[in-house]
Amino acid sequence: MINRVVLIGRMTKDVELRYTQSGTAVGSFTLAVNRPFKNSDGEREADFINAVIWRKPAENFANFTGKGAQVAIEGRLQTRNYENNQGQRVYVTEVVVDNFSLLESKAEADKRRAENGTEQPAQQPSNNKFAQPGNSEIDISDDDLPF
Repeated sequence: MINRVVLIGRMTKDVELRYTQSGTAVGSFTLAVNRPFKNSDGEREADFINAVIWRKPAENFANFTGKGAQVAIEGRLQTRNYENNQGQRVYVTEVVVDNFSLLESKAEADKRRAENGTEQPAQQPSNNKFAQPGNSEIDISDDDLPF
């Protein structure tokens, strides 16, 4: 069986980086991927594809990308489901990222950040990952990890 996905697109927002109870990093993001054709109005449409990345690559990806960044990701397609607070079954399809490549230079990334109003370059990872603003702990045990 083959389950491989390779996508090139732009980040729709910054990576949502969180940590499991045991300290495992997990990043969630959405990639906008242009379709190779134009619609009946002559405009190009895009698909918005959810993705998740784990462990140290998640921290690196979050630190060196951001909204609007052009990236390539490689991984596998995964489906899962859960019951939400209203008791409804929710189905999720996402790419579990194994590898990624940054497809813009540092100068291009800095220019994009300035245009988006986030002029500071990406921060280097901190030794204390729980002290970083915006990161929250989520309730996932290591038994729930896909590997």
